[in-house]
Amino acid sequence: MIKAILFDIDNTLLDFDAFVRQCLRKGFDAFLLGKYTDRVYEIFAQTNREMWGQIEAGRMTHEDLMRDRFNRIFAQCGIEFDGPTFENFFREDLFSNAIPVEGAMELLKRLQGQYVLCAASNGPYAQQVNRLRLAGMLPFFSQLFISEKIGVSKPSPEFFAYCLSALGLSPDEVLMIGDSYQTDIAGAKASGIKTCYLGEGEADWCVSRLAEIAEIL
Repeated sequence: MIKAILFDIDNTLLDFDAFVRQCLRKGFDAFLLGKYTDRVYEIFAQTNREMWGQIEAGRMTHEDLMRDRFNRIFAQCGIEFDGPTFENFFREDLFSNAIPVEGAMELLKRLQGQYVLCAASNGPYAQQVNRLRLAGMLPFFSQLFISEKIGVSKPSPEFFAYCLSALGLSPDEVLMIGDSYQTDIAGAKASGIKTCYLGEGEADWCVSRLAEIAEIL
C-alpha cells in the first residue's frame, strides 16, 4: 500500500518550460540580443537536457553548468554575449518565479491527508523551496528531498535510498511522480519504488495530465 508520494518539481508541479520561454524573451529584450524566436528555446532545451544528463552521470558539476550553459547556447545561436552574465539573470528570475502546472494545486489538495507528500528534485535547495513557497505549494510537503541538500542527484540509487531512509518506508510503500523517464522513473524503478510517469513509457502508471493521478490512487 502506498503511504508516501515523491513529487518531482520542474515540469511536474511547476512549469519550467513556460518559465524558460518567458525568461529568454525577457532577457533578449533586456540585453538587446535581437529578436527572440522559438529556435532559441529549442537550443536551450537540448543543451540543458544534455548538460543535466552529464551532471546526473557525475561527469559535470553545477558550477560547470552555470559557467558554460549560455556560452554554448549563444554560440549555437550566433550571438556574442557573456554567458555567465545571462546565467545570473536566468537564475535570479527563476528563483522568484513559479508557474504551476495545470491541475497541480488541485492534486495536492486532493492527496493531502491521505499520503505523506514530499518533493524530490534536482537543483539548488533555496531556489526550489522558494519557488514552491511562491506557488503556495510548500505547506503540502512533509519533507523536501533536494539534490543540493542531499549531496546526490536523481537518478542515483543513493538519492532514493536517502528518501526511503528518511521516510522509514519500504520501496513498495512509496510512489514517484515525474516527467523525466531517465531521471525520475528509471531511477525510482531501479530502487523498487512504484512510479507514475507524465508521459508514455514503462512505469506502474502513465498519465498525460495530473488530474488523472487522483483517479488512479
